[in-house]
Amino acid sequence: MLKGRLQLFQEQLYFDLEDKDITHFPGLLEWQLVWKALGASPSRHRPSAEALFRRIKKQNYLPSIHSAVDMNSFLSLQYEIPLGLYDADKINGDVEIALGTEDDQFEGLNNRTNTLDNILVSKDAQGAFGSPYVDSTRTAVTENTKNALHIFYLRPSMERDTALELLTAAANMFTGINGGDAEIQLL
Repeated sequence: MLKGRLQLFQEQLYFDLEDKDITHFPGLLEWQLVWKALGASPSRHRPSAEALFRRIKKQNYLPSIHSAVDMNSFLSLQYEIPLGLYDADKINGDVEIALGTEDDQFEGLNNRTNTLDNILVSKDAQGAFGSPYVDSTRTAVTENTKNALHIFYLRPSMERDTALELLTAAANMFTGINGGDAEIQLL
């Protein structure tokens, strides 16, 4: 069901993107502005949600990987925000979200060494493992993942109540497909 829904949603977005610019989508525009405010180049290191939209605009649709990744992609497209999904059992210690520096690097899911200077970064005791740009291979979810950390990089303009509603709906969708329980924290 999810695989078909993700494909259909991408096809609908493709038609929306035929006559609309990326900045027509409020979430994508707001994240471009966040990128610029942090000192990063939105044309060099695109926020992940924007990168997904640009792929769809070229009809380079996202393949189905597994239900957790597919749901993550669907939610990112639906809400127009970057999301990170990580294997929580591969995270060491507390998680910190900070502005990245030249020292924040990791091997990414894009098959490159990524330096996260002036980009938000998720870190643990071992260092950077995720961002709204790209995530690391070290904490990538697989079909064997039992515990996951799902980070939603919400739009800064979003009201607290709206954010909680969005997170609750997303948690219900995610656990409805993948099973398990969800705990929500808004920072």
